[in-house]
Amino acid sequence: MNHLEAIEIYLRVAELSSFTDAAESLGLPKANVSTAVQQLEAYLGTRLLHRTTRRVQMTQDGQAFYERSKDLLADFDELKTLFHSTQNQLHGRLRVDMPTVIARDLVIPKLPEFLREHPQLDIELSSTDRRVDIVREGFDCVLRVGNLVDSSLIARNIGEYQLINCASPDYLARFGTPQSLADLEKHQLIHYLPTLGAKPSGFEYCEMVSEKSQPIEKTIPMQSALTVNNTDAYTGACLAGLGIIQSPEPGMRDYIVAGKLVEILPAYRPAPMPVSLVYANRRHLPKRAQVFMAWLTELVKPRLESPKHN
Repeated sequence: MNHLEAIEIYLRVAELSSFTDAAESLGLPKANVSTAVQQLEAYLGTRLLHRTTRRVQMTQDGQAFYERSKDLLADFDELKTLFHSTQNQLHGRLRVDMPTVIARDLVIPKLPEFLREHPQLDIELSSTDRRVDIVREGFDCVLRVGNLVDSSLIARNIGEYQLINCASPDYLARFGTPQSLADLEKHQLIHYLPTLGAKPSGFEYCEMVSEKSQPIEKTIPMQSALTVNNTDAYTGACLAGLGIIQSPEPGMRDYIVAGKLVEILPAYRPAPMPVSLVYANRRHLPKRAQVFMAWLTELVKPRLESPKHN
């Protein structure tokens, strides 16, 4: 095993804090992973990892080597394509994650065109409503909708999704069309929770105190007969007449035009949701990730409002 391969193995062990998890993610026997790290430590003449029966943790030298190694591998990845005849040719694996609806309706239909331009690129596309762990799961970049909390990651805000309130014509025929917030007492809200069992927030809306002030976000508790943890189920439940939903306007547009859904209470929309490209904190981002992120940004931006803060 060469030194670059050993370094790649070490990075996975360090990121996952586990030889077993690293071996599984790399598709290698655990013994091979352990041997590679031991040989790397012998070559460098220092211990990179503290090993106990419960956890694996980087030493001080291991942390320094980890940071420099990430830059080294990124630089080497660029060097591999330096003398290719096609300047824009991308190579290697690109692992990305994004919401299911964006992947299905927007990205996948346009992906053949992108891959024709970059035929040597191998894309692993994850589309799930859960928040993936970018570092532990080895993602190059992630498109996230909503507020971000992990300060160890780099986030680039590319816009905002305007949210609207929707219900089906059948539901409104049975329960009436709410004209005010007070009318919501007679209605059902379909709750969306990424993790079932958590406390639902209720009907969210923004209230303007004055023209010069920022809108205040407020919530009204509402009764519900259904809670889902998937965006497809969320929209499907609304189409089935099970209640009101609050969802990004671009995803609802076709249903509204077709008469399958109706926007209600337009004066009481929820606060817009930020849309961000997120990636691990590193000095050099691989060119393939940079190119894909630029392409994805141009693809998504027409559906977004401009970000309020850059």
